[in-house]
Amino acid sequence: MTTTNAPANDQANDPANDLPDLPGLPTSDPYALYERLRETAPVQRITGPDGQPAWIVTRYDDVRQALADPRLSLDKKNALPGNYRGFSLPPALDANLLNMDPPDHTRIRRFVVQAFTPGRTEKLREPIRRTADDLLDAVAPDGRTDLIAAYAAPLPIAVICELLGVPPGDRRDFRDWTDALIAPDPARPGLAKEAVVSMLGFFTGLIAHKRAEPGDDLLSALIAARDGADDRLSEDELMSLAFLILFAGYENTIQLIGNATLALLREPDQLAALRAEPGRIPGAVEEFLRYEGPALLALRRFPVEDITIAGVTVPAGETVMLSLASANRDPHRFPDPDRLDLDRDTAGHLALGHGIHYCLGAPLARLETEIALTALLERLPRLALDVPYEQLRWRPSARARGLLELPVRY
Repeated sequence: MTTTNAPANDQANDPANDLPDLPGLPTSDPYALYERLRETAPVQRITGPDGQPAWIVTRYDDVRQALADPRLSLDKKNALPGNYRGFSLPPALDANLLNMDPPDHTRIRRFVVQAFTPGRTEKLREPIRRTADDLLDAVAPDGRTDLIAAYAAPLPIAVICELLGVPPGDRRDFRDWTDALIAPDPARPGLAKEAVVSMLGFFTGLIAHKRAEPGDDLLSALIAARDGADDRLSEDELMSLAFLILFAGYENTIQLIGNATLALLREPDQLAALRAEPGRIPGAVEEFLRYEGPALLALRRFPVEDITIAGVTVPAGETVMLSLASANRDPHRFPDPDRLDLDRDTAGHLALGHGIHYCLGAPLARLETEIALTALLERLPRLALDVPYEQLRWRPSARARGLLELPVRY
């Protein structure tokens, strides 16, 4: 993370703050770097994931306040030329909540809230548990497996397909598409474009199918709301919304289930405590979110005017990156933050955001993780890591926190 001088901040002129590029963030343990930033340069100009300049904010109070600051826009139109924008999508997939401010954000989010009700989430409880049991039935006789490929990934993918009403014959492992966008392979630059083309074709066909044969699913409800409302969604907004629900709806949950399981396997006492009292698992999920949440960074933001964060002036149009992972490890908010503590008061953690952009799928992610861990602890009582921790491979991403594999034995 290469730093540049920022006259408004004396700390930014300190040669000791010559830090590595954000793309080079140590994937096995990024928290030491975040700790250094919190202590020496809590608002720091850096080189971002795409090699463009950005500002990173790392202290809890500053991140929480910035998440709810209306002067920090998600709309890429407010970015200065040459600033970080994220991966490029066609309009049919890019007109989504991740790129919008009010009033469009308010209008589209209202459609989702009306269709994605608590009752619809709760109806998924039994299908989630059945899927978890089926997946564990398949691997139980083997004695060892990669828990990401065999369990943490297929479970959320099956759930999100159930939620959207994807016909069984059209269900697939969507992770190739996600990986091509979130963690692209420099040796295969064409994969991202291929993923976008595939996604566009998939959602075009799925929406056409749901219009012709609507069902009791979220996508059918969104189509009905879009086609029947006065302030209706555009066709691009509808397709972009379906893409966002799929894209965000399973990827973060895969990482959360994997990270939570690994955290427990490294803390045998806490693992034993949850086995003895499985009723504590819903509360434990909040500590897993705080301790090793799936997102290192919130969505990039662009100030619509010059703003001051922790005494540092950030010019309008430059990119601001808010570190959720660093905020959740800030000792001024969470004492002894690098320790997993299932009895901790986790109120106010920022793993799922804060303010008007708080994660819409948070209840479903919590439910899936709760059921996944409950089934795992019940069904595999001798679960243990099958390789040394140091050999685990993390996703090469400055944005996402998740394992590539989790080899276990049982």
